[in-house]
Amino acid sequence: MTGLELPLLTIALLVAASFAAGLVDSIVGGGGLIQLPSLLIGLPTDTPVPTIAGTNKVPSSMGTLVAVVTYLRTVRIPWAALVPLVAFSYLGSTLGAQLTHFLDRAAFTPLVLAAIVGVGWYTWRRPALGLKHEVRHAGWRGFAWLAFIGLVVGLWDGFIGPGTGSFFLILIVAIMGFDFLTSTALAKVANLTTNVAAILVFGLSGNILWGLGLAMGAANIVGGFLGASLALRHGNQFVRKVFLVVIVALGLKLAWDMVAGLL
Repeated sequence: MTGLELPLLTIALLVAASFAAGLVDSIVGGGGLIQLPSLLIGLPTDTPVPTIAGTNKVPSSMGTLVAVVTYLRTVRIPWAALVPLVAFSYLGSTLGAQLTHFLDRAAFTPLVLAAIVGVGWYTWRRPALGLKHEVRHAGWRGFAWLAFIGLVVGLWDGFIGPGTGSFFLILIVAIMGFDFLTSTALAKVANLTTNVAAILVFGLSGNILWGLGLAMGAANIVGGFLGASLALRHGNQFVRKVFLVVIVALGLKLAWDMVAGLL
């Protein structure tokens, strides 16, 4: 599925949603909370799930790339941590993208909602979390933890997607002990990796609306640059506050999806 006729107003609204998604995603992740539901609403009801997911990955990857470049120019990151994180993020996302053709994603919603509630409560109860850089795991133990984070969150991103950046961020902060800005930079690189892996899978199977995806991507780039600039300017406390807002919004959306599915 490579082409689709859409009203200009629908395209304009999808582009605007992609800008907002890029802004939020570049700070703490969770841009899929805005972008993916917008595609679900804007595209025809008979659009296959892999096509929606694949098209969503194009603007996500473009905006994330800009955020990555912005962060890497300013934030000092532990480069050794990128190896297991990126490698296993790629593997997880590739597997997750394949699963969209076989599994019912609704079955995962209760588990994800529980994770969201737990993550939000954990972060809120620990005001100092992520404000200082205190590495907890090094050597092979650190390698194993980063590989685990990459595989699990990468699998989620390839399969469904929303909240990927937030999951990367909080797991790196909570498990590895990195500060929010360092963790955000690492999360952006990992998230870019999962997006590229998913694009390869969806693109090879013809499940991307390239015209729409590239138009949304241009807006996502602008939002991504603005969001990353705001995060760097205002520091760890700002990132923590935005993270908590996004976590609450993501949890509410997942809860709403569960209730709507039962009605």
